[in-house]
Amino acid sequence: MLYPVQNDKRNRLDLSGIWDFRTDPNHVGEAEGWAGGLSGEVRPMAVPGSWNEQYADLFNYLDLSWYVRKTYVPSGWRGQRVMIRVGSAPYYAEVYVNGTKVGAHEGGHLPFEFDITDQVRWGEENTVAVSVENNLSPQRVPSGNMDSAIGAFASYPKTTYDFFPFAGLHRPVWLYSVPQRHIQDVRVVTDLQGTDGVVRVTVHADAGTGRLELGDLGADLTFQNGVAEAELRVPNARRWSDKDPFLYDLHVRTEDDHYSLKVGIRTVAVEGGKILLNGEPVKLNGFGRHEDFIASGKGLNLPLLVKDYQLMRWTGANAYRTSHYPYSEEEMMLADQEGFLIIDEIPAVSLNFENEENVAARLRMCQQQIDELIARDKNHPSVVMWCVANEPMPGNLRLAGAGTKEEFKDDPTAERGEKFLNTLLRQAKDLDPTRPVTLVGLMGGPTAWLAETDVICINRYWGWYILGGQLGEAREGLTAELDRLWEQFGRPIIMTEFGADTMAGMHGQPPVMWTEEYQADYIRFHLEEAEKRDYVAGMQVWNFADFAAVQSIMRVGGLNMKGVFTRQRTPKMAAHVLREFWVDRPSKGEPSSGQAVSSPQRGEKELSR
Repeated sequence: MLYPVQNDKRNRLDLSGIWDFRTDPNHVGEAEGWAGGLSGEVRPMAVPGSWNEQYADLFNYLDLSWYVRKTYVPSGWRGQRVMIRVGSAPYYAEVYVNGTKVGAHEGGHLPFEFDITDQVRWGEENTVAVSVENNLSPQRVPSGNMDSAIGAFASYPKTTYDFFPFAGLHRPVWLYSVPQRHIQDVRVVTDLQGTDGVVRVTVHADAGTGRLELGDLGADLTFQNGVAEAELRVPNARRWSDKDPFLYDLHVRTEDDHYSLKVGIRTVAVEGGKILLNGEPVKLNGFGRHEDFIASGKGLNLPLLVKDYQLMRWTGANAYRTSHYPYSEEEMMLADQEGFLIIDEIPAVSLNFENEENVAARLRMCQQQIDELIARDKNHPSVVMWCVANEPMPGNLRLAGAGTKEEFKDDPTAERGEKFLNTLLRQAKDLDPTRPVTLVGLMGGPTAWLAETDVICINRYWGWYILGGQLGEAREGLTAELDRLWEQFGRPIIMTEFGADTMAGMHGQPPVMWTEEYQADYIRFHLEEAEKRDYVAGMQVWNFADFAAVQSIMRVGGLNMKGVFTRQRTPKMAAHVLREFWVDRPSKGEPSSGQAVSSPQRGEKELSR
């Protein structure tokens, strides 16, 4: 799916702003004609934004609501195809133009669009309406209104995941136009051959001929059955990396259309215990994060996005995971520009495998999400890995277990989950063989679920949920598990979560749980042990910043406080620990603490480009 652009052939109109809004708990809006305009209890609502953060009485409301806005379609667009595109509307949305339903979409956090050419009224105002609901259901992904495998997470609203289920139009709504015969898709795959870069491009378009342009280079396109392929060789290519995120401008032109995008020439591979970027080992150090802020909720917040990137750079981070759903396209473009390495994740958080009916519904949704995510993000050089699930849940979770098959021999969800997850991993690999694929394993979950991943990604809380307050014993538990996983798989390991809830301003000597000192010591021992093991290919702290969670006895004020920054972006002591490890020591050339534990060669698994 191509992001809307404005150029000599295409037009776009951003409908962000204040829309009319009305809740519809009785689901009468369609029958009463709300698609043509709202009356009665109408209030203003900002788009993008979550309705839960904008009105106190809507904080826990997740049921059906309506957004309506009127707009002119510019007369200069006559003769072109006119599209409406919604960036994100969790969880189910229906779109209407001038009272006519033009389409629907299931699943949040990914864009969808419809051709509305036949519905446009030229020379007069057009009414755009979007109905959205985010009700929690066992068959949705992520799921809700079901028992959690971890009873302590019992919460309100009743999610199976530990973040707030914000609802609304979270990203821009665009109107855009394309020529009648237009470019429908562009796929870019890059390679390195010596000092040269190779840019392979596949274009889908209603065209006979076309041309690629990249700087002074060019190649002709000849379409057969709507598809053309071409290759450009870039002498002495400037390689995109986290240290030098250089982007080339690629232009695709046909007889009637023109589309351009930024291209980063780089390769990603897995070899032994290392992740290779452009053939050189790289560590994916950084964070798990959330799209979350006061007032905007999960709504796109561009000033916050820029600030967060600068704060991450201040800590020395070069990577993050889109936990636990795809982030905005604007964020992916900024990551390309700023040189962040992204583990791109679908919204499959806390998957359960309790019965065949629910599992089948979730599998269908996950497969749709993988298709949509890769279609959207396939050309971003910042995206270096696909992630198909976060913390899938067995029926009998053993937090301190080793995850062996023997431990789960009497658990029918173990085999069911393995089949489900392998299906997703293979689908992602089939759609894009140029990137590693992974899923994030839960502490105490079956290690068999990790067998088909290219990189072993794990969330571990030694010293918090297990052995809380006992950092010495927690260190021993962590190191034993890391070494055991390396011995079992012989692949790079990334700790995609480790963290401790911390109330900003709470201090203690000795450091006890919830104090800033405890969080700082907790993170320090994790980084020290990672430094000793060259098979650890990244450390990603949970979390970058405190974020809104559901209400429970574990979440003071409805917040998850594992951030190294507060929700307002004030650094805690732990943020300075990260800067010490990721900025100060490397810049001074100081050796890592401890003696490195070598990684024996256990069979190389390599992924090109």
